Amino acid sequence: MKNLRKMINDSSKPLVIPGVYDAIGAKIAQKAGFEAMFQTGYGTSATLFGMPDYGFIGSTETIENARRICRAVSVPVIVDSDTGYGNALSVWKIVNELESAGAAGIFLEDQRWPKRCGHMSGKEVIEKEEYAEKLQAALDARKSKDFIVVARTDARATRGLDDAIERGKYYRKIGADVIFVEAPKSIDEMKKIGKSINAPLVANMIEGGATPVIPSATLHKMGFRIILYPLSVLFANAFASIQILKELKKSGTTAKLKKSVVSFDEFNDLVDLSKFRNLENRYKRKS
Repeated sequence: MKNLRKMINDSSKPLVIPGVYDAIGAKIAQKAGFEAMFQTGYGTSATLFGMPDYGFIGSTETIENARRICRAVSVPVIVDSDTGYGNALSVWKIVNELESAGAAGIFLEDQRWPKRCGHMSGKEVIEKEEYAEKLQAALDARKSKDFIVVARTDARATRGLDDAIERGKYYRKIGADVIFVEAPKSIDEMKKIGKSINAPLVANMIEGGATPVIPSATLHKMGFRIILYPLSVLFANAFASIQILKELKKSGTTAKLKKSVVSFDEFNDLVDLSKFRNLENRYKRKS
């Protein structure tokens, strides 16, 4: 497996990371050539419960999903651990659990629980000193220094950009590997973040979200190292599902959309059927 820290520290190119929320999506992302991926909290909540990113999932769902995803791929997986689901000790525990599950890093945010998607209204943040306790617990809990801790602040929405930037600097000073200022509202704000915080930075690209979607090369020039597309796969799969189910309901067949779906054989390739056939044959008794 490639080292996530080395990829992040490579300043020659941006690290573009898609969001995934299940094992098959992770396998597809790896086969598409992505060098790392992100387990999205919104995707986990939506696909496990059919519910929004509104504080409904906890550490159990996050860890179990991470274990399945990490087992399915051989590239680094960063896991959205929301607020850490409690106090500093809760953060310490989830870092231990996620690292044991095979995760390569976490996102840890400074929202007040119950949290919500960073591009939704109504967010609140805890005081930076309280978050500092959680962040330090995450840093202390990791067994490998290659395990990445991304400190995310949602203060832009409630306390303004300058406060969010100051929090980013403070979290970096404590020891966060990467800083993530969530939901800036303009290109000028993103440029200011890039100029103000001396650390690897995350740019979060959500289609239809609060932040303008900007090409990765442009973001890299602004100072952003990780370019995250957390919900693209979720949105695309929802769109495709809506289209084929509407057609099936309308006409009683999916024949019209045959070219819009993978074939049976193509899907079997995605889930490595031939690998398991070979393994099965290896263990068959010789007659």
